[in-house]
Amino acid sequence: MKHLINVFIFLMVTLLSGCAFTMVDTGAVAKSDLPRDTAPIVNTADAQSLSEGNNTFAFDFYRQVRSGNGNLIYSPYSISLAAAMLYGGSGGETASQIANTLHFTLPPGKFHPTLDALSLNLATRADESKKFGSKNPMQLYIANAVWGQKDYAFEKNYLDLLATNYGAGVRLLDFAAAPDSARRQINDWVDRETQGKIKDIMPPGSVDPSTRMVLANAIYFKAAWQDAFVKDLTGDAPFTLLDGTRIQVPMMETDGGIPSRVGSGEGCQAVALPYKGDLVEMVVILPDQGKFESVESILDAKMFRTILDGLQPNQVTLYMPRFEFTKDFDLKSILSTMGMPLAFDKERADFSGITKEDRLYVQQALHKAYVLTNEEGTEAAAASIFGLAPASLPISQELRIDRPFIFIIRDVPTGTILFVGRVVNPLE
Repeated sequence: MKHLINVFIFLMVTLLSGCAFTMVDTGAVAKSDLPRDTAPIVNTADAQSLSEGNNTFAFDFYRQVRSGNGNLIYSPYSISLAAAMLYGGSGGETASQIANTLHFTLPPGKFHPTLDALSLNLATRADESKKFGSKNPMQLYIANAVWGQKDYAFEKNYLDLLATNYGAGVRLLDFAAAPDSARRQINDWVDRETQGKIKDIMPPGSVDPSTRMVLANAIYFKAAWQDAFVKDLTGDAPFTLLDGTRIQVPMMETDGGIPSRVGSGEGCQAVALPYKGDLVEMVVILPDQGKFESVESILDAKMFRTILDGLQPNQVTLYMPRFEFTKDFDLKSILSTMGMPLAFDKERADFSGITKEDRLYVQQALHKAYVLTNEEGTEAAAASIFGLAPASLPISQELRIDRPFIFIIRDVPTGTILFVGRVVNPLE
């Protein structure tokens, strides 16, 4: 497997059109004088609560989007990070809905520092992986960014929160006078932060003169398998689709048994495949023939934990298809259905923690993710954007992943789910 990439963006706009300005980008940043807290004091229980909340949201989201027929890839962690910056500026029932939907269970005074600690922890993975050899070290890069309208009054407390917990200031653009130029600059940032894997997340017209703020998170992951598939053994093999049709796909194969952890759950088998260094792993859930939809319908954080707890070390010869695809999500309807409609309501949204100048609401929420899996490893990326405007398996020697399956990429030390996806057709 090769690459996983994820981007999530909240586009925030005001209910009132802004005044036109002549300058497009001064390069200025509205930021707090406070530095990022690089050593937040967090207890173990709070860290576990945060991770469990993220993982619960991961499967809540899956149940909302699984009704489609195609492959899926998204990053619940990316969505949570971008939403957390939004949450930090929200108030009243708007804040309660965001917290309940994303499973932000800690009080704000603990939540933001705990999320900061997790982000800082994950940022060490790339350097940690170098201890296991300089060849193909793991890459895990996470970046937050906020863009705001120049000459706009942002609340000092909000700038302090962004600085201390997210390492971000507000980059000043002129959405009012040159919205498309601002859109291109944001797309360029996402492109850079995801190593060119997420392009044009914000389509033409997604930014207009009323836009006041854009909050974004980008995550890029690339890692080699602990025990790679053998490229010379890859060949066409049958893969059975959900409707029973059999197609030929490039099927990877290991050279004999490789160390892994295998097990089973209700109506499924599972295998955990570590990446180099054992810091991150892919867990593949393979529903039994004819039970894909029934397994999907009951899969949640508790079931996933049960599957993980039942995995046992084993030597297994593994057959698995190569796959590569990108998936876009318009999150406005998804998140509204999941329980946070007020954030998108022009009349009732409360983001008074960001500014008192206008009443902001979330105009758009976009998410885009990419995954490539091959003999060497996995590459993935994702980005998330919010835009605001006013107003246990029996011991076996062989496992063939030759039918639709679900995969989860998780950080092992913290248990945090970074990516979730499914493959119903490796050729899509």
